[in-house]
Amino acid sequence: MTRRSLLLVRYLSVALLAVAAMQAFTQPEQQPPASTRGQMLYSTHCIECHNTQMHWRARHQARDWTTLRAEVHRWQAAASLGWSDADIEEVTRHLNDTIYQFELPRPRADARVTVSSHAP
Repeated sequence: MTRRSLLLVRYLSVALLAVAAMQAFTQPEQQPPASTRGQMLYSTHCIECHNTQMHWRARHQARDWTTLRAEVHRWQAAASLGWSDADIEEVTRHLNDTIYQFELPRPRADARVTVSSHAP
């Protein structure tokens, strides 16, 4: 190879390396999952005392979705947080999704909406 060819190869190698480096810096970053309301409420009001180890201790009270929800309800009341049923549900869902993985309850049969067959 001639000196000119070697310089051209070296130049192209550096140029390709520079383009690859620029692409690495210009790739859109993977965004973390959007925070949920349950995560926000838990992080704001509960995380000071309840770290992950607390949820995995041998004597935890939550055994299924219903008891987990009852514990969220109990502790928000003890802390005088005044959460709505929707807030309690969101925090319960956050804890279940991130830690417990309990089976979700099935909708009750009596919760169905009935439609009247007679006209008003």
